Amino acid sequence: MADLTSFIVGLFVLLAAAVIVGEIFSRIGQAALVGQLLVGIVLGPTLLGGYFGLTGVNDELAGIQFLATFFILVMAGLEVSPEELYDTGFMSGLLGISVFVGPFLIGAFIVPIVVHGLSFTTTMFISLTLSITALPVMGVMLKEFGLTKTRLGVMLMNTAVINELAAVTTFAILLRLNSSGFSSGEVLIAILSVGVFLGTVLSAHMVLRVTRETRIGRTVRARVVSMWKSRNAGFGVLMILALGSALFSQYLGLTFLVGAFYAGLLITPESAGKREHRGISQVFDVITWGFFIPLFFAFVGLGMNLRTLGNPTALLAFGVLVAFALSSKIFLGTAVARILNWSKADSLAIGFFVSSRGAVELAMALILLDLGIFTVEIFTLVAAVGLITTIISPIGASHYGGFKLGAGSSALNPGSSPNVGPGPLIAADD
Repeated sequence: MADLTSFIVGLFVLLAAAVIVGEIFSRIGQAALVGQLLVGIVLGPTLLGGYFGLTGVNDELAGIQFLATFFILVMAGLEVSPEELYDTGFMSGLLGISVFVGPFLIGAFIVPIVVHGLSFTTTMFISLTLSITALPVMGVMLKEFGLTKTRLGVMLMNTAVINELAAVTTFAILLRLNSSGFSSGEVLIAILSVGVFLGTVLSAHMVLRVTRETRIGRTVRARVVSMWKSRNAGFGVLMILALGSALFSQYLGLTFLVGAFYAGLLITPESAGKREHRGISQVFDVITWGFFIPLFFAFVGLGMNLRTLGNPTALLAFGVLVAFALSSKIFLGTAVARILNWSKADSLAIGFFVSSRGAVELAMALILLDLGIFTVEIFTLVAAVGLITTIISPIGASHYGGFKLGAGSSALNPGSSPNVGPGPLIAADD
């Protein structure tokens, strides 16, 4: 009973503090995750962990951490629709690939110079976490600046989607190779494993979509819906599909992260129906944003120990990686935007927007920490870089783009910006 009480007290303290501090940071123009991360840092081994007994994520909290990671990844996947990927504009595609591939490849050379004694795989994983643009954070920032329905906002959301798709797929290949080796044969097997997984998921999506569009499929669906008495059955179906996808990716040696992320492709407006998809997403968002997201970032903070960065060598590495993480994204984002005929102010704002980090790369870092690929020092380094870049991102975008919190779509004249392609990847609410 004492252990149960201790577990409930720890969960209560973490959730209450994360929700309250996250709200405070939202009101001062920062992403809530910044405050939630700081809660974990303050309550963890860096400061007060010795007093509260929160020197890290213990065995009791590990299950909640897994669920939080799982829900966040599925949520990110729900933002993606295979049909809408085909409609992604050239500008979004070029920008998304550029701000992922550039930092990833350059980071592979810079990371081992500033952080000594790393294996090749650890170097690649650190470089990967530094090259991701946060999809959920991007969505929150664009909403706060009133840019969601503008052409700039649509392009940036498309960019973040493409960036995360590339990052998650690359992570799957690297993790598969980490356990099997980097021979040419193993590289081929890793790529084929990813191909099999993606092919299976996309095939399942097409079957669901085609079945829904046929007369027989609609009849069967209507009868099942009329007979089904359980409440929120759609949410249950989503969880079954997500867990099945996660198990399948684990079986292929690609980690549950990949399966959870791509499971969202199975539940789309095209395969489930617009009304059903909206209902499932609303239930899922309430649970994820209200419970799991605050806890997830608090857990990340608990896993960090800033004391490990107290020596001059670690501080130098931290400073260099922050400078690289910011400059690479800002430079490439701005340069590509200028090539695509965006104004100088908008281009600089785009560069800062794409420099934000968030949930997916931190989920990767947590998995790598659990697997022993990342040490606490490396995990702290990666998470701290993400924290600083996420703080700076909205400040820079606001300064150079002239956007204001709550300004609405008038912050940018949609007609003055270049076309972003045939259609938005993230559709506005209807």
